[in-house]
Amino acid sequence: MDVDKKPGLFARIKQGLTKTRDNILSAFHSVDEEMFENLEEALILADMGVETTLTLLGTLREQVKARRISDPQEVRFLLADEIAKIMEADVQPFKVTFPAVFLIIGVNGVGKTTTVGKLSKWYKSENKSVLVAAADTFRAAAIDQLAVWCERAGVTMIRQGENSDPAAVIYDGVSAAKARGIDLLICDTAGRLHNKKNLMDELRKIHRIVNTQHEAAHKEVLLVLDATTGQNAIQQAKLFKEAADITGIILTKLDGTTKGGMVVAIKKELDIPVRFITVGEGIDDLQPFDAGMFAQALFEE
Repeated sequence: MDVDKKPGLFARIKQGLTKTRDNILSAFHSVDEEMFENLEEALILADMGVETTLTLLGTLREQVKARRISDPQEVRFLLADEIAKIMEADVQPFKVTFPAVFLIIGVNGVGKTTTVGKLSKWYKSENKSVLVAAADTFRAAAIDQLAVWCERAGVTMIRQGENSDPAAVIYDGVSAAKARGIDLLICDTAGRLHNKKNLMDELRKIHRIVNTQHEAAHKEVLLVLDATTGQNAIQQAKLFKEAADITGIILTKLDGTTKGGMVVAIKKELDIPVRFITVGEGIDDLQPFDAGMFAQALFEE
């Protein structure tokens, strides 16, 4: 994926991170102990996590001392570089080969259904044929809501009735995708965390169907998290990681949050790469994630 294809990408990410950035940049006045203390507070408030924050500041202190840095702006650039290193460490480029199947997981309320619509539009704009399987069958109106987003994206949806077996919907979706020669099948799955065993069993069943019925397909398990929930999102990621082999994260509602630092914490603590972010509510507001661009947008005035 070419992250430069969409116009104004950096500007949109930068605008989305305004609240997070303003809080962090207020710590940079003069290079002294007070700056480090203020920075520690700002990064923790941005939900970068205590462990990640202390690691970053430890590295920063060493470099400031070794290089005898007295310019706060130089410290800022150093911090941006260190964050980019964390985000890029051991991350392979997101290269999808087709045909492909995306399983979209996440709790209710994080923007999972709208994300499926945005993903559909993104790949359709990349000239890929897309089919959506509505396997979140337990939430009232979830299927109807997804149908609206699919209509906006101009893609077809496979559905069954409310409370039907999600695995059966996935089976129908895989069969239809193969029969029609579809490039990408996107499966919207239910996100219930109150009973982890049920969730694990359901995801295993869905995995089994995809693997056996569409053996040749490239597969991704993408976890949708709400950036505004900060540390709660990280806890969700930990639980889902126990239930599923997550290959990447889609971070929603990055615009307007003071907790943008949680992107760094997720990578540092869970070692799961962020693949997409959303920076608005429109169907075109999904963007591929670029670690260097994110770090720059987090610190550039």
